[in-house]
Amino acid sequence: MSPIHEALSQATEPLTLLMLLAGVLTGLVLGAIPGVGGLFGLVMMVPFTYHLDPYAAFALLLGITAVTTISDTIPAVLIGIPGTVGAIATVEDGYPLAKQGQAAKALGAAYSASLFGGIFGAVLLFLCIPYLSPIVLSLKTPDFLAVSVIGMLFVASVSGADPLKGVGSLILGVMASFIGLDAITGSERFTGGSIFLWDGLAIAVLFMGLFALPELAALIQRDRVADDPSHTGLGMPRLRDGLRETLKRWRLLLSCSAIGAVVGAIPGVGVTVIDWIAYGLAKRHTKDGPEFGKGNIAGVIAPESANNAKEGGYLLPTLALGLPGSVTMTILLAAFTVQGLVPGPTLLRDHQPIIYAMVFFVAFANVIGVLICAVLTRPLTRITFLPTYFITPVALSFIVIGALREHVDIRDVALLMIAGGIGIIMRNRAWSRAAFSLGFVLGPSVERYFFLTGQMYEASVLLRPSILLCILLVLGTALIAVRRARQDGHSSALPKHTDGAELVCLLALLAISVAAYASLFGLPAEARVFSQLTALVLGATASVMILRYGLWRRRGADTPNSPRGAVAGRSALLVMVSCVALTGLIHLVDHRVAVLLFVTGFIALSHRPSSRIGLAVGAGTALSIFAVFDLLVSIDWPEPLFF
Repeated sequence: MSPIHEALSQATEPLTLLMLLAGVLTGLVLGAIPGVGGLFGLVMMVPFTYHLDPYAAFALLLGITAVTTISDTIPAVLIGIPGTVGAIATVEDGYPLAKQGQAAKALGAAYSASLFGGIFGAVLLFLCIPYLSPIVLSLKTPDFLAVSVIGMLFVASVSGADPLKGVGSLILGVMASFIGLDAITGSERFTGGSIFLWDGLAIAVLFMGLFALPELAALIQRDRVADDPSHTGLGMPRLRDGLRETLKRWRLLLSCSAIGAVVGAIPGVGVTVIDWIAYGLAKRHTKDGPEFGKGNIAGVIAPESANNAKEGGYLLPTLALGLPGSVTMTILLAAFTVQGLVPGPTLLRDHQPIIYAMVFFVAFANVIGVLICAVLTRPLTRITFLPTYFITPVALSFIVIGALREHVDIRDVALLMIAGGIGIIMRNRAWSRAAFSLGFVLGPSVERYFFLTGQMYEASVLLRPSILLCILLVLGTALIAVRRARQDGHSSALPKHTDGAELVCLLALLAISVAAYASLFGLPAEARVFSQLTALVLGATASVMILRYGLWRRRGADTPNSPRGAVAGRSALLVMVSCVALTGLIHLVDHRVAVLLFVTGFIALSHRPSSRIGLAVGAGTALSIFAVFDLLVSIDWPEPLFF
């Protein structure tokens, strides 16, 4: 059986299709809730994939990622608030169309453009697969080392407004990946003598803390996501008007889909960049219709086709080189680790059916997602207006239960909360969580390439073009960082308000690097050299940033203010206390009863909804927990104290 036929056969298995549908429904719901997004759902769903086969696991995860940029259009058009950053450009003309009573027309155009873009990206990936194998298989170990380092630096440098913060986050993630037993010698690194850390930090727990808890804390700060707007003109006939507009502008549709797929294949280029490139193309070449920003339908079609085509582009470097094209692809790399698969030459050579199946998942998910949105647009809009006190306890229940299922150990919840605290600090101080996660996922691979390159090639490796290019880029990055620090000291356009929290973070980073470097003495060279080199780079990065901070202070200016939408301390504290409360309840009573009590109590303490509503939501959440963690995934829960 050919890889394509085997992939199609596996992709149409009942369990695989069920997981795909579950992923699509989850992605649609999360995409329609502003401030949540598919990344939140992805990190929550990774623990569910432990007991699934690779096809069902990737059907679930790709089902989520492929459709969030379809449903995020609903709040963008109806209330002018993008469900995810992928719909920011859509607001420009989608919301004015809604205010003119043409909401359904805008949504119809967005759905059809998203469908075409998603299928275009999947087809491009399908066509590239046969050519990826010979290219990747021709690379040697030093080349993979160089590509990994260059790709990591590139992603880190474009992660956020400050490239140095991106690099610092990346190196910190690499350092975190060293926790546990060294794969080469079996030596303990950064474990503090704890057997619990021998296997390293659990990826699913770490990422849920790093990404899900900060976003949930930010969501708590809002009473509800949005006010209820008018829902006039959401009928099916008006949706068809949008479809006709999309087909009429087929050249724009094709061009923007190509932009999304090709630019998406460049690691580190975010969906926002892709959207605005497509929007700019539409603005330049569209001569008919209203002025852009006042309800031109082309301003909806262009970004929606581009941001769905990007998924196929994102998967190209992820599958071929193990270099994620986006932060969602970083989470997908974690899922590969869970399934025992390694992206790159081995995957392309030995597991082609899985790759082709992923193409089918992306295409199927787009078709299913658009059909569901077209039929259920009106009900999906209601999700946008749910109060946050309904969303918060339900999400926390899945997060805490998902963390506990890792080892059924309370220390997993402690790791979740520590990662959540770090994630909140990084979010508030504009440190890149995406770069951190990339470093954590790729750290072991880069260390392995480093060790093998040294063993196989010794000094002659410095003559390889890829290694020379890598060294030049690293040195260039360092020189640019130092020059920027000096320029900041003489710049008149300096930031103006904040406290010394930035300096505290930088000093902590420097202390971590020094302590890590010192703790590695006494280990075998194979377990020590690369780790100490990484610690030195982290310390150097922190030192340059401290120098820059000092230059700012000498000029009488302050360090940059926290980014807009920073998480308040009260919301963060509420999330942490809730995690502790739910964990305690789980150890006192049956986990399903604990979830029922937690959700009902959380909603009751809001003093707004009736007890019946809280009990109904609690019962529904407990039933969902039972279905997922007792029926679908069998877990040996500890015996509770009372029941």
